[in-house]
Amino acid sequence: MSRGRPRTFDSDSALDAAMTVFWEKGFEATTIEDLTSAMGINRPSLYAAFGNKESLFLKALERYAQGPAAHVVNAMKQPRVRDAIAELLWSTVDLAHGTSHPQGCLLVQSALPSGSGTELIHRSIEAARESGYRRIRMRMEQAKNEGELPGDFDSAAFARYLMALMHGLAVQSAQGATRGQLQSVVKVALRFLPI
Repeated sequence: MSRGRPRTFDSDSALDAAMTVFWEKGFEATTIEDLTSAMGINRPSLYAAFGNKESLFLKALERYAQGPAAHVVNAMKQPRVRDAIAELLWSTVDLAHGTSHPQGCLLVQSALPSGSGTELIHRSIEAARESGYRRIRMRMEQAKNEGELPGDFDSAAFARYLMALMHGLAVQSAQGATRGQLQSVVKVALRFLPI
């Protein structure tokens, strides 16, 4: 019994291309035609390999978290909390203003529109954001436990502040801010750290 033709495209490269399209346009503005064109495959191949647009986005979001957005995980591994924060912000500038991918952030680009029928997408984006927030908050808690931060330090509020700063850098980058302008924001933020 025939099992169909084997795939004639590289799934990883196709997924990277889809991630880039979603990153540039956001989920809602991206069409199947945008995806098939960027991925170099036809509609039936897209559906056979990745499912519908929503399931392709979820795969691209996972790839984004493990690839470009892994800077959050890496930054939080710094032994000193101040160094972790600095690396987080500098690496956010690198991500938001990179030259090998669209400006901004896939999560921010895809979270802004709010059309109907995308509840799963919005929940997935929120879960990805919350994962980053929890990682930062846990690192602040670790610094409190180790005596690097005072016992009354509000780890939750500070983690939300850092997330807001990161997302703000991404939005500014997507709207045309230069790397130098983003770096100036980070310098100010680091100068006024409460630690």
